[in-house]
Amino acid sequence: SPCRSRMGRLAGLGIASLLLMAAWAAPADEGTRKEEKPRDDLTAYGNLDLDNYDLPLDNYGEMVDLSNYEELYDYGDLAPKIEVGTLAPPSRAQEAPPGPGTTAETLELQPPSPSGHPAPLEPVTAGGPPGCRRCLCLGTSAYCDDAGLERVPPLPPHTAYLYARYNRIGHVRAADFAGLAQLKRIDLTSNSISRADADAFRLLPRLQELLLPGNRLTALPELPRSLVRLDARLNRIPSAGLRPDAFRDLAQLQFLHLSDNELDFIPAPLPQSLRSLHLQNNNIRSLQQDTFCDSRDHGHVRRALEDIRLDGNPINLSLFPDAYFCLPRLPTGRFH
Repeated sequence: SPCRSRMGRLAGLGIASLLLMAAWAAPADEGTRKEEKPRDDLTAYGNLDLDNYDLPLDNYGEMVDLSNYEELYDYGDLAPKIEVGTLAPPSRAQEAPPGPGTTAETLELQPPSPSGHPAPLEPVTAGGPPGCRRCLCLGTSAYCDDAGLERVPPLPPHTAYLYARYNRIGHVRAADFAGLAQLKRIDLTSNSISRADADAFRLLPRLQELLLPGNRLTALPELPRSLVRLDARLNRIPSAGLRPDAFRDLAQLQFLHLSDNELDFIPAPLPQSLRSLHLQNNNIRSLQQDTFCDSRDHGHVRRALEDIRLDGNPINLSLFPDAYFCLPRLPTGRFH
């Protein structure tokens, strides 16, 4: 019948359309696979240079210099803001329930391990090992600022940097630093120190910086030969409070700051290593011809000593024209 023949033609057309679609789809799939195949080929990364991403650990110390880290960072407000409980994961002693009579006031800071590597800070009771009971110890530094101290506290033997500013320490004893051979910096700024034993600092073989400004000192103790920087500004030190030739043998001393004291004369002889001499606001009225220069050697130039402050003294520097011939620049002060 006409109806059957019409349906047969339609069925034939449908089959033909399916065959054509299959013929077109097959090459497309093959092309897609051909494009995707190089993505799995690792040789495509052969031209990528990753050498610059290697960190040479042998030269790490040369690339990262932390020698001045303590100088660049001000830890003055660090201790009050740190919660001890957040510095280390809880130890077994912390996980155990507290015993009777245990309070937050009995928790102290444990000194680092004797192996030389800083141990994690863990609270210990008052019967634990000595050291850092009134301070915060991090690595080789002890932070004891504004802790109400009346004397230098006991410290771990590996301590290299001590910050005990803004306390009420009145007397520095020779025994305060006994056994602390690693000390490099002592900062006792703004205490009430009126006296320091003669051997309080002299026996510290590595001490480089001694900072004592804002105290009540009337004399300086003996100083170690390793000292690079001495800051004793804003004290009450007269010239009689300095030992004869107090600075002559300090061959590494570069910064000597004694401003705002009661000095009557410049504490010569000064070491050749000196770079900065601050003596402003004292009572200095005169100086010797060889205070800075060797009067017998007019060819010598003292290039290192380029920062001399004598302003705020009653001395008229123009009266001593032969005292500065070896200096790279004139002292700061009154020339009329």
